[in-house]
Amino acid sequence: MVDTRPLAIFLMGPTAAGKTDTAIALHERLGCELISVDSAMVYRGMDIGSAKPSEQELARAPHRLIDIREPETPYSAGDFRDDALSEMRQITAAGRVPLLVGGTMLYYKRLFEGVADLPAADEAVRRELAKQHEALGPGGLHALLEKVDPVSAARIHPNDPQRLLRALEVHRITGRPMSALWAEQRVENFPYRVVSIALAPAERHVLHERIARRFETMLSEGLIDEVAALRKRGTLHKDLPAMKSVGYRQAWEHLDGEYDRHTLCERGIIATRQLAKRQLTWLRSWPSLHWIDSSASSLDDKVLKIVRESGA
Repeated sequence: MVDTRPLAIFLMGPTAAGKTDTAIALHERLGCELISVDSAMVYRGMDIGSAKPSEQELARAPHRLIDIREPETPYSAGDFRDDALSEMRQITAAGRVPLLVGGTMLYYKRLFEGVADLPAADEAVRRELAKQHEALGPGGLHALLEKVDPVSAARIHPNDPQRLLRALEVHRITGRPMSALWAEQRVENFPYRVVSIALAPAERHVLHERIARRFETMLSEGLIDEVAALRKRGTLHKDLPAMKSVGYRQAWEHLDGEYDRHTLCERGIIATRQLAKRQLTWLRSWPSLHWIDSSASSLDDKVLKIVRESGA
């Protein structure tokens, strides 16, 4: 049976793998319209630390869902799904192919699988859990989750506090495991035929070197000043989702006097490596994924070949 759904491209991969350059090449060579899949790029004023495309890059290839929120206003995976589907419908109606590019794997998962009927955030519960996080650390928090929701605990890394806190929050509010609520969701048929491509260096040390160089470049380009400007608003605090983003949290703590610039650089690189490791773990379980070595020659041609074979 012929699949008549319109085509969509998911261009995924760990941070610093080179996704933006390839997405721009596909836009210029195929006319794909780009949608950012990045939980930090949605926020205005968070440019350097999110590795947001430059003005020149955005002029060459506009990205939708960049700079759509102030960092004071949290943006959820459910918000992303609603916005992404709306943008995809507009692109398809114009006769173009939507190309979703970024590394926020939870956004891809929610977009593709749907969103469960979960309760809204409860600030009182979050404050209580944040205190427990400070007292127990991520390992202690993960142990709490294992007791009440072992299924979620098995898929959430102890060093992923945002998802740990959310899973515990859902249990505190509903009295039920978040995994059980997800299991009850209505399965939706995704309205697009998806070709999923992951870019990543074949050698892990290459990715680690790229991560280190990029974070050092962020510091030289003014990441600390960027975070200092955000702090001056007086409306942000480090427990907001935006300020928990890798790089921003470490710069915030540096400005609080918790450690010096050298330690900031070390911690930022380590946190980015941990993020990349989590992204790769997500990707290994992604269905029908085309893996491409992002350090290989003729990278864009290899991606283009896969896309064209999929009917673009």
